[in-house]
Amino acid sequence: MDEPRKRSRPGRAPAPAGRTARPRQSEVARLAGVSQATVSLVLAGKKQGATISDETRQKVLDAARSLGYVPDPAARRLAAARNDLLGVFSFTATFPTDVQHSYYPFLVGVEQEAAARGYDLVLFTGSSTGGAGAAGPDALSRVRLADGCLFLGRHAPAGELRRLVADGFPVVHIGRRDELEGLAWVGADYVSASREVVGRLAALGHRRIVLIREDDDAPASTDREHGFLKGLEAAGLPGGPAAVFRSAAPERELTAERLRGWTDDGVTAFVAEETDTGGAWRALRTAVRDARVDCPREVSLALLGSPPPDLADGPQVTGFDIPRTRLGAAAVRLLAALVAGEEATEPLVSCVFRAGATAGPPPAP
Repeated sequence: MDEPRKRSRPGRAPAPAGRTARPRQSEVARLAGVSQATVSLVLAGKKQGATISDETRQKVLDAARSLGYVPDPAARRLAAARNDLLGVFSFTATFPTDVQHSYYPFLVGVEQEAAARGYDLVLFTGSSTGGAGAAGPDALSRVRLADGCLFLGRHAPAGELRRLVADGFPVVHIGRRDELEGLAWVGADYVSASREVVGRLAALGHRRIVLIREDDDAPASTDREHGFLKGLEAAGLPGGPAAVFRSAAPERELTAERLRGWTDDGVTAFVAEETDTGGAWRALRTAVRDARVDCPREVSLALLGSPPPDLADGPQVTGFDIPRTRLGAAAVRLLAALVAGEEATEPLVSCVFRAGATAGPPPAP
């Protein structure tokens, strides 16, 4: 007697002959030639704010079908369990609970939006021991206690974030991080805001402007530099490497002598980026003071962001304000959507130009 034929489910390819173990997402990723994070997002039917082409999506689906991949139902049930808790993890040396910390307004927006949506917050303060990477390769594993987690800071460990995304854990980074495929993020429009600051200086008559920035690849710094250079180009002013001063230690390398050399060469305006350390702006202020250059009569100064609280004394600084509270609220909205299994995006948040007293017309020739 012939053995009865096993029925196969519609739309599902049979598992390869001789195989006994359930295919894994990592195998699908290798066959499709993409990252495991991309496979996770495609098979979950959502984009998490990332752009995945139709061609890539189809390659993943074809690979999954050929391997006979089906999601683990037990894992799905675990993923569906919710505690109505959202995590917040900061990649800073000290968790930003001090009201004078530049990141504190983000937490205000996070708390207000989370409360409005019925979520409680879990603050992961292990970063106060020296940053996320200090605790080893599994430093972020504890965030899985929450339904999803917000991450905040310039220097986040890419490998750990990539692993969370690949596992389908809802993650949102406050600040642009599009170099990590599949990572959802919310951000401010630093490019347009920086370009506007340069345009305002050019309108005052400045023809040589230099940007002071830290020497790293943080997306926020890259966006500010990009906007700065676009502003120079739009105004017909000289750009290129000579218009940007990058330093890993601006407070040591930006000396009064260097600043005097710039002004003697015709530079009449300086723009610094805001960072969580305030290093670029702090160094620029000190160099101007030590060189005994009058601001704004001899040189104009502008800041791409807001000054650190300890440097907020004196006249208001020309630049722009970052809508930190709005960004925190937007991050919670996006994270709540991901926790609910919904597809969502948040547009870039506009920064507001700040007309201060540190910029004026250049000195007469």
